[in-house]
Amino acid sequence: MWLLNKFLTKIIKVGRLVITDYDGKVYEYGPGPEGMEHGSPMHIRLTNKKAANHIARYPAVGAGEAYMWGWLVVDEPYDIRDMVLYVAMNAKVKSHTTLGAKGPFRKAVQRTLAKIDSVNLRGKARKNAEHTYNLTRRLYELFLDEDRQYTMGYHRDLNDSLEKAQLDKKAHIAAKLNIKPGMKVLDIGCGWGGLALYLNRHYDCEVLGVALAEDQIAFCKERAKEAGVEDKVKFALMDYRDVQGEFDRISSVGLLEHVGTPHYPQFFQHTNRLLKPDGVMFSHCCGRAGPPGFTDAWTRKYIFPGGYIPSLSELVKESEKAGWQIMDVEGMRFHYSHTLEEWYNRTVMHKDEIVEMYDETFYRMWQFYLAGAEQSFRHGRLVNWQMLYVKDRAAIPMTRDYMYEESERLRESEEPPAWHLAQAAE
Repeated sequence: MWLLNKFLTKIIKVGRLVITDYDGKVYEYGPGPEGMEHGSPMHIRLTNKKAANHIARYPAVGAGEAYMWGWLVVDEPYDIRDMVLYVAMNAKVKSHTTLGAKGPFRKAVQRTLAKIDSVNLRGKARKNAEHTYNLTRRLYELFLDEDRQYTMGYHRDLNDSLEKAQLDKKAHIAAKLNIKPGMKVLDIGCGWGGLALYLNRHYDCEVLGVALAEDQIAFCKERAKEAGVEDKVKFALMDYRDVQGEFDRISSVGLLEHVGTPHYPQFFQHTNRLLKPDGVMFSHCCGRAGPPGFTDAWTRKYIFPGGYIPSLSELVKESEKAGWQIMDVEGMRFHYSHTLEEWYNRTVMHKDEIVEMYDETFYRMWQFYLAGAEQSFRHGRLVNWQMLYVKDRAAIPMTRDYMYEESERLRESEEPPAWHLAQAAE
């Protein structure tokens, strides 16, 4: 416990944290509970004699695994999300950085391992996608919005429902793409098809959506058939590197995090070949508000194998090499933290069903994943980048007015779900 005690003594400067080790010994940190959410200290119990050492020695993995295995228990009225946000907030106060590997040697090792893991050749890329997205369909229905948007919502009003935030996100994206009726659109990493169907619904455009998770594509095809647009909105189980043809618009939402930095040159070169000379490519991805880094070991191991969140400098550098001109960049700062908070709440709401589908360990893993991601966007340096790439600067209007005007038109033309309106009136 001495190593963990040393670490917590150093960073806990706000609030009050009380830890009871497996042998009953109590350790207290922080000046007092003033300002804490429930007005009382946060109590944590370590139930295994290996827990403290595991957490302290392997900070990028240890806390998550200790919680997953039941070695770390957060007593009510707090829960694991409260603990993760509390520790992250204290770490930010202490050093203005987020938690991660400490020391130059450990950082170098983690960086090297993350670099190796980010090599996503075709076979590995499909396996990674299946690991992430081929979980039980019902799981995603339980914590995502009704359109299954597994990326950041656009929270124009924090009182809006998740469904409204995701609908506004699609309007925001569509407006930036500046689509005209009849255009051909390629949606790389199409998820469960929500954006592709939205674009066709509003612009009567042809859309090809591609992704690597078999169940996602099957679900997309079911949705297109049900909507009666399978002749205009098509989906294929395909690596984007195998797409051929020419498109007026290309969108990729939540894709670049899975491409891997070694493959950025190939991504930007191939998409450049696919886009017409006067076309526009839109990209939305999680990003770093700072220099390049590496994905933490816990996320690579349990959630997004092969994943990497890029810095803006990495995206700009590699796209310019392929001949792209970047015409618009928007940094979306705290939106994802609010989306992740709602995903977490919905996960907790459906605990019994998730445990029945999987088990307690999986449920706790999912909780820790969502809480950890939220703290990175709330207290850390993660953001979302939205970028427009063109070959010809004349491809988009002179000012950004067209984005605001079109997004407002789209929001007004498609009402939120009826239950959302009833909820807002309460």
